[in-house]
Amino acid sequence: MTSSPEQVQLVHYIPILTTAFAAVFAFVLIQRWRTRKTGPHLLWWTAGVVAYGIGTALEGSVTLFGNSIVLTKAWYVAGALLGGYPLAQGSVYLLLERRTANILTAVSLPFIAVVAALVIIAPVDMAAFEAHRPTGALIGWTWVRAMTPIINIYAVIFLIGGAILSAVRFAKKTEPGAGYRAAGNALIAFGAILPGIGGTMAKMGVIEALYIGEFVGLLFIWAGFSTATRSAKVVPAAPNAA
Repeated sequence: MTSSPEQVQLVHYIPILTTAFAAVFAFVLIQRWRTRKTGPHLLWWTAGVVAYGIGTALEGSVTLFGNSIVLTKAWYVAGALLGGYPLAQGSVYLLLERRTANILTAVSLPFIAVVAALVIIAPVDMAAFEAHRPTGALIGWTWVRAMTPIINIYAVIFLIGGAILSAVRFAKKTEPGAGYRAAGNALIAFGAILPGIGGTMAKMGVIEALYIGEFVGLLFIWAGFSTATRSAKVVPAAPNAA
Protein backbone atom coordinates (compact mmCIF):
# COMPACT_ATOMS: atom_id res chain seq x y z
CA MET A 1 0.00 0.00 0.00
CA THR A 2 1.59 3.23 -1.08
CA SER A 3 0.67 6.11 1.14
CA SER A 4 2.21 8.93 3.10
CA PRO A 5 3.28 8.41 6.71
CA GLU A 6 0.28 10.44 7.88
CA GLN A 7 -2.15 8.20 5.98
CA VAL A 8 -0.50 5.04 7.23
CA GLN A 9 -0.72 6.31 10.79
CA LEU A 10 -4.42 7.02 10.36
CA VAL A 11 -5.04 3.55 8.92
CA HIS A 12 -3.26 1.96 11.86
CA TYR A 13 -5.75 3.57 14.25
CA ILE A 14 -8.78 2.05 12.51
CA PRO A 15 -8.74 -1.10 14.73
CA ILE A 16 -9.49 1.07 17.77
CA LEU A 17 -12.70 2.25 16.12
CA THR A 18 -13.50 -1.32 15.08
CA THR A 19 -13.11 -2.46 18.69
CA ALA A 20 -15.55 0.18 19.88
CA PHE A 21 -18.15 -0.91 17.34
CA ALA A 22 -17.58 -4.56 18.23
CA ALA A 23 -18.21 -3.83 21.92
CA VAL A 24 -21.54 -2.16 21.16
CA PHE A 25 -22.55 -4.91 18.71
CA ALA A 26 -21.73 -7.60 21.27
CA PHE A 27 -23.94 -5.80 23.79
CA VAL A 28 -26.79 -5.70 21.25
CA LEU A 29 -26.43 -9.43 20.61
CA ILE A 30 -26.39 -10.45 24.27
CA GLN A 31 -29.39 -8.23 24.97
CA ARG A 32 -31.27 -9.92 22.14
CA TRP A 33 -30.39 -13.33 23.59
CA ARG A 34 -31.58 -12.27 27.04
CA THR A 35 -34.86 -11.11 25.51
CA ARG A 36 -35.53 -14.04 23.18
CA LYS A 37 -33.67 -17.02 24.72
CA THR A 38 -33.89 -18.74 21.32
CA GLY A 39 -30.89 -21.04 21.56
CA PRO A 40 -27.11 -20.96 21.54
CA HIS A 41 -26.61 -19.30 18.16
CA LEU A 42 -26.86 -15.79 19.61
CA LEU A 43 -24.34 -16.70 22.31
CA TRP A 44 -21.93 -18.01 19.70
CA TRP A 45 -22.38 -14.85 17.63
CA THR A 46 -21.73 -12.77 20.72
CA ALA A 47 -18.55 -14.75 21.41
CA GLY A 48 -17.55 -14.22 17.78
CA VAL A 49 -17.97 -10.46 17.92
CA VAL A 50 -16.10 -10.36 21.25
CA ALA A 51 -13.20 -12.34 19.71
CA TYR A 52 -13.35 -10.03 16.70
CA GLY A 53 -13.09 -7.03 19.02
CA ILE A 54 -10.24 -8.55 21.01
CA GLY A 55 -8.31 -9.09 17.80
CA THR A 56 -8.76 -5.48 16.70
CA ALA A 57 -8.03 -4.24 20.24
CA LEU A 58 -4.69 -6.04 20.09
CA GLU A 59 -4.01 -4.41 16.72
CA GLY A 60 -4.79 -1.05 18.30
CA SER A 61 -2.48 -1.85 21.23
CA VAL A 62 0.35 -2.56 18.81
CA THR A 63 -0.25 0.82 17.19
CA LEU A 64 -0.46 2.72 20.48
CA PHE A 65 2.19 0.97 22.55
CA GLY A 66 4.37 -0.95 20.14
CA ASN A 67 4.55 -4.60 19.24
CA SER A 68 5.76 -7.59 21.25
CA ILE A 69 5.91 -11.34 20.85
CA VAL A 70 3.06 -11.77 23.36
CA LEU A 71 0.84 -9.25 21.56
CA THR A 72 1.47 -10.80 18.16
CA LYS A 73 0.74 -14.34 19.34
CA ALA A 74 -2.40 -13.19 21.16
CA TRP A 75 -3.48 -11.33 18.02
CA TYR A 76 -2.91 -14.44 15.93
CA VAL A 77 -5.04 -16.59 18.23
CA ALA A 78 -7.85 -14.02 18.52
CA GLY A 79 -7.83 -13.00 14.87
CA ALA A 80 -6.61 -15.87 12.72
CA LEU A 81 -8.03 -18.71 14.83
CA LEU A 82 -11.10 -17.16 16.47
CA GLY A 83 -11.93 -14.30 14.13
CA GLY A 84 -14.60 -16.19 12.20
CA TYR A 85 -15.01 -19.50 14.01
CA PRO A 86 -17.53 -18.52 16.74
CA LEU A 87 -19.60 -16.62 14.18
CA ALA A 88 -19.58 -19.72 12.00
CA GLN A 89 -20.65 -21.84 14.96
CA GLY A 90 -23.59 -19.52 15.48
CA SER A 91 -24.66 -20.26 11.92
CA VAL A 92 -24.12 -23.98 12.54
CA TYR A 93 -26.53 -23.92 15.49
CA LEU A 94 -28.99 -21.78 13.56
CA LEU A 95 -29.07 -23.85 10.37
CA LEU A 96 -28.38 -27.43 11.44
CA GLU A 97 -29.97 -29.85 13.86
CA ARG A 98 -28.77 -29.49 17.44
CA ARG A 99 -27.17 -32.95 17.48
CA THR A 100 -25.20 -32.23 14.30
CA ALA A 101 -24.14 -28.83 15.61
CA ASN A 102 -22.95 -30.40 18.87
CA ILE A 103 -20.89 -32.96 16.96
CA LEU A 104 -19.24 -30.28 14.85
CA THR A 105 -18.44 -28.30 17.99
CA ALA A 106 -16.97 -31.38 19.70
CA VAL A 107 -14.66 -31.91 16.72
CA SER A 108 -13.71 -28.33 15.82
CA LEU A 109 -13.29 -26.72 19.22
CA PRO A 110 -10.56 -29.09 20.51
CA PHE A 111 -8.72 -28.70 17.19
CA ILE A 112 -8.67 -24.93 17.60
CA ALA A 113 -7.55 -25.27 21.22
CA VAL A 114 -4.62 -27.46 20.15
CA VAL A 115 -3.58 -25.06 17.38
CA ALA A 116 -3.82 -22.11 19.79
CA ALA A 117 -1.59 -23.93 22.28
CA LEU A 118 0.93 -24.66 19.52
CA VAL A 119 0.96 -20.98 18.54
CA ILE A 120 1.66 -20.01 22.15
CA ILE A 121 4.64 -22.38 22.53
CA ALA A 122 5.98 -21.98 18.99
CA PRO A 123 9.41 -20.42 18.48
CA VAL A 124 9.49 -17.05 16.78
CA ASP A 125 11.25 -15.69 13.73
CA MET A 126 12.48 -12.29 14.87
CA ALA A 127 13.44 -11.44 11.30
CA ALA A 128 9.70 -11.04 10.68
CA PHE A 129 9.11 -8.85 13.75
CA GLU A 130 7.73 -5.36 13.09
CA ALA A 131 7.55 -2.69 15.75
CA HIS A 132 4.09 -1.34 14.89
CA ARG A 133 2.41 -4.08 12.85
CA PRO A 134 1.58 -7.66 13.90
CA THR A 135 2.27 -10.45 11.45
CA GLY A 136 1.67 -14.18 11.48
CA ALA A 137 5.10 -14.67 9.88
CA LEU A 138 6.51 -14.24 13.38
CA ILE A 139 5.29 -17.75 14.24
CA GLY A 140 8.36 -19.86 13.58
CA TRP A 141 6.57 -23.16 13.01
CA THR A 142 5.21 -22.75 9.50
CA TRP A 143 3.37 -26.09 9.79
CA VAL A 144 1.31 -24.58 12.61
CA ARG A 145 0.40 -21.60 10.45
CA ALA A 146 -0.58 -24.07 7.73
CA MET A 147 -3.38 -25.32 10.00
CA THR A 148 -5.06 -21.92 10.04
CA PRO A 149 -6.62 -22.28 6.55
CA ILE A 150 -8.49 -25.36 7.79
CA ILE A 151 -10.25 -23.19 10.36
CA ASN A 152 -10.79 -20.43 7.82
CA ILE A 153 -12.36 -22.83 5.31
CA TYR A 154 -14.68 -24.10 8.05
CA ALA A 155 -15.74 -20.51 8.77
CA VAL A 156 -16.24 -19.77 5.07
CA ILE A 157 -18.46 -22.81 4.60
CA PHE A 158 -20.76 -22.16 7.53
CA LEU A 159 -20.64 -18.37 7.99
CA ILE A 160 -20.43 -17.12 4.43
CA GLY A 161 -21.95 -20.19 2.79
CA GLY A 162 -24.73 -20.36 5.37
CA ALA A 163 -25.57 -16.69 4.90
CA ILE A 164 -25.62 -17.02 1.10
CA LEU A 165 -27.81 -20.13 1.29
CA SER A 166 -30.22 -18.38 3.66
CA ALA A 167 -30.32 -15.30 1.44
CA VAL A 168 -31.22 -17.42 -1.59
CA ARG A 169 -33.87 -19.39 0.31
CA PHE A 170 -35.57 -16.32 1.72
CA ALA A 171 -35.39 -14.52 -1.63
CA LYS A 172 -37.60 -17.27 -3.08
CA LYS A 173 -40.23 -16.92 -0.37
CA THR A 174 -43.17 -14.55 -0.39
CA GLU A 175 -44.00 -14.63 3.31
CA PRO A 176 -43.91 -11.31 5.21
CA GLY A 177 -40.41 -10.49 6.42
CA ALA A 178 -38.64 -12.84 3.99
CA GLY A 179 -37.24 -9.93 2.03
CA TYR A 180 -35.60 -8.50 5.14
CA ARG A 181 -34.02 -11.86 5.93
CA ALA A 182 -32.78 -12.29 2.37
CA ALA A 183 -31.21 -8.83 2.33
CA GLY A 184 -29.80 -9.22 5.84
CA ASN A 185 -28.11 -12.52 5.06
CA ALA A 186 -26.68 -11.09 1.84
CA LEU A 187 -25.15 -8.22 3.81
CA ILE A 188 -23.74 -10.65 6.39
CA ALA A 189 -22.16 -12.78 3.65
CA PHE A 190 -20.56 -9.74 2.03
CA GLY A 191 -19.33 -8.41 5.37
CA ALA A 192 -17.81 -11.77 6.29
CA ILE A 193 -15.88 -11.89 3.01
CA LEU A 194 -14.09 -8.57 3.56
CA PRO A 195 -11.86 -9.55 6.51
CA GLY A 196 -10.85 -12.66 4.56
CA ILE A 197 -9.74 -10.52 1.64
CA GLY A 198 -7.90 -8.24 4.03
CA GLY A 199 -6.28 -11.23 5.73
CA THR A 200 -5.02 -12.53 2.38
CA MET A 201 -3.47 -9.15 1.63
CA ALA A 202 -2.02 -9.04 5.15
CA LYS A 203 -0.12 -12.25 4.38
CA MET A 204 1.44 -10.36 1.48
CA GLY A 205 2.56 -7.62 3.87
CA VAL A 206 -0.34 -5.18 3.51
CA ILE A 207 -1.69 -5.34 7.07
CA GLU A 208 -3.54 -2.07 6.49
CA ALA A 209 -5.92 -3.87 4.13
CA LEU A 210 -6.87 -6.18 6.99
CA TYR A 211 -7.62 -3.23 9.26
CA ILE A 212 -9.94 -1.70 6.66
CA GLY A 213 -11.55 -5.05 5.82
CA GLU A 214 -12.24 -5.77 9.49
CA PHE A 215 -13.88 -2.40 10.07
CA VAL A 216 -16.04 -2.31 6.95
CA GLY A 217 -16.83 -6.01 7.28
CA LEU A 218 -18.11 -5.59 10.83
CA LEU A 219 -20.35 -2.71 9.73
CA PHE A 220 -21.88 -4.88 7.00
CA ILE A 221 -22.37 -7.82 9.36
CA TRP A 222 -24.08 -5.57 11.89
CA ALA A 223 -26.21 -4.00 9.18
CA GLY A 224 -27.14 -7.47 7.96
CA PHE A 225 -28.10 -8.63 11.44
CA SER A 226 -30.20 -5.51 11.98
CA THR A 227 -31.92 -5.94 8.61
CA ALA A 228 -32.64 -9.64 9.15
CA THR A 229 -34.07 -9.06 12.61
CA ARG A 230 -36.47 -6.44 11.27
CA SER A 231 -38.47 -9.39 10.02
CA ALA A 232 -39.44 -10.13 13.63
CA LYS A 233 -41.46 -6.90 13.58
CA VAL A 234 -43.34 -8.14 10.55
CA VAL A 235 -44.03 -11.74 11.51
CA PRO A 236 -43.66 -13.84 14.68
CA ALA A 237 -40.12 -15.18 15.17
CA ALA A 238 -39.42 -18.39 13.25
CA PRO A 239 -36.93 -21.08 14.29
CA ASN A 240 -34.41 -19.90 11.71
CA ALA A 241 -34.80 -16.20 12.42
CA ALA A 242 -31.79 -14.27 13.62
